[in-house]
Amino acid sequence: MKKMTGIFLSLLFAISLAACGAKAPAGEDVKEETKAEDMNNEKKDEEKKKDDTSAKTDLNVFAAASMTESLEELKAVFEDENPGINLVFNFDSSGTLKTQIAEGAACDVFISAAKKQMDELDPNRASKASNITIDSNTRFDLLENEVVLAVRKNSDKDIRSFDDIKKDKVKTIALGNADVPVGQYSESLLKNMGIWERIQDKISFGSNVKEVTSWISEGAVDCGIIYSTDAKAAGLRIVATANPDMLDRKVVYSAALIENSPNREASEKFLEFLKSDRAMEVFAQYGFKSAS
Repeated sequence: MKKMTGIFLSLLFAISLAACGAKAPAGEDVKEETKAEDMNNEKKDEEKKKDDTSAKTDLNVFAAASMTESLEELKAVFEDENPGINLVFNFDSSGTLKTQIAEGAACDVFISAAKKQMDELDPNRASKASNITIDSNTRFDLLENEVVLAVRKNSDKDIRSFDDIKKDKVKTIALGNADVPVGQYSESLLKNMGIWERIQDKISFGSNVKEVTSWISEGAVDCGIIYSTDAKAAGLRIVATANPDMLDRKVVYSAALIENSPNREASEKFLEFLKSDRAMEVFAQYGFKSAS
């Protein structure tokens, strides 16, 4: 009898141990529930982000490279006022941008640093019509800039005027190439001065104004002709400023909506924003002047 009782107690003890082992501690249950809840919340957050992104309109803005700093600052302001629109910038020379647009690149708004490139996409002014054009009714003159001769802050070349470019003290000078507005302004200026042909062996041509500015900043050249806004943004020293008579024309930036833009409403909002007092305040901080 004692033997049977012992066996019974042993079996009962073994069953109790098995039951205890099968049941997870209460703390682990809480951890598993918390982990599952966290994963569920993360999934909801990811889905919300996707919904927010998909709900926004990507507005493709092709703008002259010299507007990089000012437009990047205005991006946050505009998107805060228009939460359903996401600005996507493409900065380069106006000539390059014009070509990209004409070849079918996705673009909603074009801002050119010269009227020439805008004219070439304007059906009312282009000598040869392009398949893709601007909407002439939305075109307007936005800003004015200045063409300057700039050197590094610590330059010891004693360069003080455009006339110094032809002198021996200037060994190298950076200019924008022929399809870049700042290059076209520079060529016009130097031809009007009668020194264009004389300085050809000194010239290094850049693909856009930012490249020219970079060469001056790095000391790769003795000086360069760029916009005053780029010189100020890069911390360069301006030694001479060209007046409109020296250039035959003002440096005017034009803006317009692309005719076949699928985002017309958003584009019109952005064009109106560019004319606003808030936008003009930022442009002025970078050295631009209103063209109106």
